[in-house]
Amino acid sequence: MTALDRLDLLDLDDELDADDRLLRDTVRKFADDRLRPHIREWFEDGTLPARELAREFGALGVLGMHLEGYGCPGAKASQYGIACTEVEAVDSGLRSLVSVQGSLAMFSIHAYGSEEQKQRWLPGMAQGELIGCFGLTEPDSGSDPGSMRTNARRDGDDWILNGAKMWITNGSISDVAVVWARTDEGVRGFLVEQGMPGFTTQDVHHKISLRASVTSELAFDDVRVPEANRLPKAEGLRAPLGALTEARYGIVWGVAGAARDALAAALDYAGERTQFGKPIAGFQLTQKKFADLAVSVQQMQLTARRLGELKDAGRIEPHHISFGKFANVRGALEVCREARSILGGSGITTEYPVLRHAVNLETVYTYEGTHEVHTLVLGSRLTGLDAFR
Repeated sequence: MTALDRLDLLDLDDELDADDRLLRDTVRKFADDRLRPHIREWFEDGTLPARELAREFGALGVLGMHLEGYGCPGAKASQYGIACTEVEAVDSGLRSLVSVQGSLAMFSIHAYGSEEQKQRWLPGMAQGELIGCFGLTEPDSGSDPGSMRTNARRDGDDWILNGAKMWITNGSISDVAVVWARTDEGVRGFLVEQGMPGFTTQDVHHKISLRASVTSELAFDDVRVPEANRLPKAEGLRAPLGALTEARYGIVWGVAGAARDALAAALDYAGERTQFGKPIAGFQLTQKKFADLAVSVQQMQLTARRLGELKDAGRIEPHHISFGKFANVRGALEVCREARSILGGSGITTEYPVLRHAVNLETVYTYEGTHEVHTLVLGSRLTGLDAFR
């Protein structure tokens, strides 16, 4: 049995139907053949051939795969989750490329855009020929998006956009940025195209986490945006928060893949590493760690599958997503940290994926809703009292 087989203590793979199993195997093979051999180099160098990979992800059919029409396959939410699991089992930065494209940028256009906007952007984005990003977070506005300073004012038939966005995945390589700004009519969404005068980007360097990911700052200096580029169905903060809910769902599945991969690596290592005359996997304290961590990973997978059931049934609510991100990201981070201890000194190198997963998850712990924000969402649901302000 492989490490992955042994980690499936509840035989969850037996519940996959033929289509789900084919999807899992296809994405896993792509991840193992195309991504895994290079991820160490990409992470160490802080680079990513993002445009090339976007086209390959598009050919694989995972970009916006859960959306209907416009070149999107309309897969089940649970199938999208399976794809996120297998991609993030290689690296969180790669899953971010997929989820920002499909669940933030494409979803925003699909849910809030005009027919013309959908026809113009979505088919190319589904193929990975066009790349999108999602501009909500600002240097001084993260967990409180209502305090954003980026603003847009009407000027005839156009809008004049000013401000800045920070920590934007895919920012500098994007053909279109979904940008949220204050207006006299409330928060609105705009499609800002690369090359518009006054629109500039700058990549964030010297990252310790998510190094195999493009992270950028977006700046808008009197950018003239046509009315035709405003998302007509996006009104108020409910629109960007709806897109974030969509993306957070993929995180719930993805981090379970990162934790599973870290644990599988530790399990393989412990079976080969000999101390005191036998493999360290044979010591009681090591087996206690493996038992705790394997149960934790399976609990993450059960949570993800339950959310998939709710989403496929059209019954999912924001507090369900907060439950999943709260539980699974925290659990995945703990699994990776403890799995690193099994590898000892070897665990601090990029020869093994364990600590790389852990440092990536430090970012996932705070992006798309910090752990504290999701804590308060659950607290509000439980008590009926809002503690945000």
